[in-house]
Amino acid sequence: MVILGLLLILLSVVAILSAVFVSEGTAELLGIDMTALGIFLVGVGAGAALLWGYSLVKFGARREMKARRERKELSALSAKLEKVEAERKKDNDPNL
Repeated sequence: MVILGLLLILLSVVAILSAVFVSEGTAELLGIDMTALGIFLVGVGAGAALLWGYSLVKFGARREMKARRERKELSALSAKLEKVEAERKKDNDPNL
């Protein structure tokens, strides 16, 4: 999800930068002749893609941090359980 978000952000940034720096007073975007309404809609789409990409990156990072935290907690609990079971086995074994 993070990769998709970063890809959307990159594509929207390229579209915005090309609209700002490539256009020289004409209604042209990336070599395509467009009307003012077309360029406006491309800008709206680029902005929406930028926000959508940002939200995907944010959601993916939050999800990954939560999963990492849960794995760490589970590993610590597993280690404690193994230690307690080893002590209990040692106490209950009459041969030791």
